[in-house]
Amino acid sequence: MANNYKLLVKNAKQLILICNSGEKYLTSDGMQDLKIIENGSIIVGDGRIEAVGSADTIKVNYSEASFDKVIDATGMCVLPLVDAHTHPVWAGDRVHEFAMKLAGATYMDVHRAGGGIHFTVEHTRAADASKLVASLSNRLKRMLQTGTTLVECKSGYGLDLQTELKMLEVIETARHTLPINISSTYCGAHAVPGKTVAEATEDILQVQLPKLKECMETGAIQVDNIDVFCEKGVFDLSSTKAILQAGKDMGLNINFHGDELHPMNSAQLGAQLGALAISHLEEVTDEGIDAMAKAKTAAILLPTTAYILLPQPRARDMLKAGVIVALGSDFNPNAYCCSMPIVMHLACVNMRMSMSEALAAATINAAYALGCSSTHGSLEVNKDGDLLILSTIWEHLIYQLGGHQELIRYVVIKGNIIYDNDRTMDL
Repeated sequence: MANNYKLLVKNAKQLILICNSGEKYLTSDGMQDLKIIENGSIIVGDGRIEAVGSADTIKVNYSEASFDKVIDATGMCVLPLVDAHTHPVWAGDRVHEFAMKLAGATYMDVHRAGGGIHFTVEHTRAADASKLVASLSNRLKRMLQTGTTLVECKSGYGLDLQTELKMLEVIETARHTLPINISSTYCGAHAVPGKTVAEATEDILQVQLPKLKECMETGAIQVDNIDVFCEKGVFDLSSTKAILQAGKDMGLNINFHGDELHPMNSAQLGAQLGALAISHLEEVTDEGIDAMAKAKTAAILLPTTAYILLPQPRARDMLKAGVIVALGSDFNPNAYCCSMPIVMHLACVNMRMSMSEALAAATINAAYALGCSSTHGSLEVNKDGDLLILSTIWEHLIYQLGGHQELIRYVVIKGNIIYDNDRTMDL
């Protein structure tokens, strides 16, 4: 008989479903009550989850002969993992800036020394697409190896039409050549290089977005989200609103940087515009938190950036208010972290999130923040067959600080084993 299914993962000690009733996101108490099947099995058919249940039930209803691949997950744990915010396309190493900061240099000291975002923009503009594809591919492969199966990727280090399109085309190349799932974000409004805010806003509205729309309509690139760095001295509320609304009118999800360095009322603006998500929020106000909770706008918190550069965001206040809290690595030249397990660990230690809250934030809520919770973020029938299989119980993925590749046995995308970490040795 011909094979009917791609993959059977059987006898798992734990199947961490996250949720099992089609929830688009989890808040407050729901994040503490993750759905788990002990001694479970999961089946992936043609790229999507066909069945999830107890090992005994699956064994009765499906013959192992009908699978292309069978993984015996005895003693193992199966779960999803999502990264909701990254800046992975850039050239120009900035490790020297880390040394400067450790020696006491401020952000503006680094900027005056020719560093910061403008250093990255200069090098990214000069890099050819093949170099950017190679570096992006290496970074995404590292993310895969630490368990991320869906990742958001931003442009934003071009800040002119030519380079922004180059970056989006590089992301598109990665989407078609790598197994990892990608949500693509246009972030042309990331800084104002050599322009006034009004001039930069006009360039985006009159030049960049129309060309982006044309490229999307011809199928040259797929873009999912629009981002603006709403910040004092960068894009103010008025310009941010105009750019985000224009992107929304093009069918893009609003998913932007807000209330990071100063309380800008970005959260209220996002709620007003129906934003899917706002990132950072280190300086969000009580009113902003309430507005996001009511609007169901996700808060993407970035523990690595807070750890390195900024105050901790008010995760506990957001959770108490019923905000949809998600997590992202914020991988970028300032926060060089590919590992969502480390992000979850930092969220627990520094933001006082529980382990179950952190996992919910890095799964179903991260998927929601990208408009992908109907296909990703939980182990439910008809969702994509994207699995992380651990050699131990799930808590160790968060509890351990580093060394996660020793815990990760397999990474599976759409039922295909992408990463097989067989470290068995004869000693």
